[in-house]
Amino acid sequence: MDQREAPLLSALDEDKAGPRYGFAPPGHRSGRGVDAETLRIIGAEAFRSDVLVTGGLDDRKSSRGLLARAEALMAEAVGAEQAFFSTGGSSLSVKAAMLAVAGGKGQLLVSRDVHKSVVAGLIFAGLMPRWVAPTWDRERHLAHPPSSDAVDEAFAHYPRAAGCLITSPTPYGACANVAAIAEVCHRHGKPLIVDEAWGAHLPFHDALPDSAMQAGADVAVVSVHKMGAGFEQGSVLQLGGQLVDSHRLAACADLLGTTSVNALILVAIDGWRRTMALEGERILGEAIDLSRRVRRDIDALDGFHVVDDDLLAVESTTGLDPFQVLVDVGELGVSGYDAGDWLRAHEALDLNLCDHRHLEANLSLADDDASADRLLRSLRRLRQAAPELPRPTPILFPTPEELEPEPAMPPREAFFSEAELVETKNAVGRIAAEPLTPYPPGMPVVVPGENITEAVVDYLRSGVAAGMAAPDAADHRLEHIRVVAHTRLPWADQRAPRI
Repeated sequence: MDQREAPLLSALDEDKAGPRYGFAPPGHRSGRGVDAETLRIIGAEAFRSDVLVTGGLDDRKSSRGLLARAEALMAEAVGAEQAFFSTGGSSLSVKAAMLAVAGGKGQLLVSRDVHKSVVAGLIFAGLMPRWVAPTWDRERHLAHPPSSDAVDEAFAHYPRAAGCLITSPTPYGACANVAAIAEVCHRHGKPLIVDEAWGAHLPFHDALPDSAMQAGADVAVVSVHKMGAGFEQGSVLQLGGQLVDSHRLAACADLLGTTSVNALILVAIDGWRRTMALEGERILGEAIDLSRRVRRDIDALDGFHVVDDDLLAVESTTGLDPFQVLVDVGELGVSGYDAGDWLRAHEALDLNLCDHRHLEANLSLADDDASADRLLRSLRRLRQAAPELPRPTPILFPTPEELEPEPAMPPREAFFSEAELVETKNAVGRIAAEPLTPYPPGMPVVVPGENITEAVVDYLRSGVAAGMAAPDAADHRLEHIRVVAHTRLPWADQRAPRI
């Protein structure tokens, strides 16, 4: 195929230059119905580009095949057999992949460090998760990808599991040994799904870790807006091998998706793919050089330590995305939460992640020397301001073993059960009816259907007091937790056992 093509992008250009007028949605009619203030703030071109795809850019039968051709070009560019665009983000795409692989089959191996969207997929698909332990950093309290041995052991325990789902890269930039895990899955005759939301750029430069498709995964879920140059909610499902039915995958994505797709999102994916296919090696090469310089300069600042060798030293991690610059600020005597809040309030600087002791700056192909220097100047000012910031509030971190509770019932059953809101101290020994997901990085500590233990309650309450956000909980302050009604475990009045 000719990667110089961008069929959706070209069709939008043609549409905007032509005389076409639609007596059909969108009702704003290329912005004519939008008030002046809204047009000024959003921009008239956004409304001019907001058109129907079917019955607009293409006819009612999609006879020009614009979307299908754009998806085929993407598949070729990333080394997949097929690709499917989504305007519902990777949160939708990962649910579609789970439905296609495990829907109706009951069980799925899932790495415990998954994103909250996977929990939603478990609920939608009615699946029982069979957890695979990630590789825990007990000192830094970070989760790294699981090892291939852990996946192999999990299949030995749960041979009826329909497949395996892992996250790679992690939000910290650590990349799993996808090739080894894929080999294990295929030896068991099961497909591997990789939530590769942070890895859209990986196929386009040899100095980056291999992408999931390059490493032999069966399905990869990619967010173009995270590490590419697309709009929010732009996602691509990539399919390889013969273990997943492409028609079923497409049908599951269609089942969850909207019939009112946003052309802006699709067109931006198309344009970004063309740019990467033609110039990705150069563009990303320059960005990699910049990221190396930024990592070196930050690490040279007193009080800051760039976490890289610490991540690569983990046996299950085979590569590191250089664009995720994870910085330990513990030596400053402040928490990452307070440091991130200070940077936003005083430097108008937003970072990708801040936790109990880390900040993470997410660099991209759009950054340059000017934006990098702004980051460095802001960190220097943070260092000067650190003595005036609050001292960190202690967090009662559980052990890794305490973060891997056995489920008492399937997530779907618990989520849709009759529930009650109880004081957090009274939730110990009860079954969770809601996910409890600390942000960052959005990895669920408690999944519906799991036993709530004292260690987890202490962690969440102390974390919220220290600055952690828990947006999934009915009570964001975590003074109360939703639990399944009329159930209490036999050991509820005792100290919660280690699971």
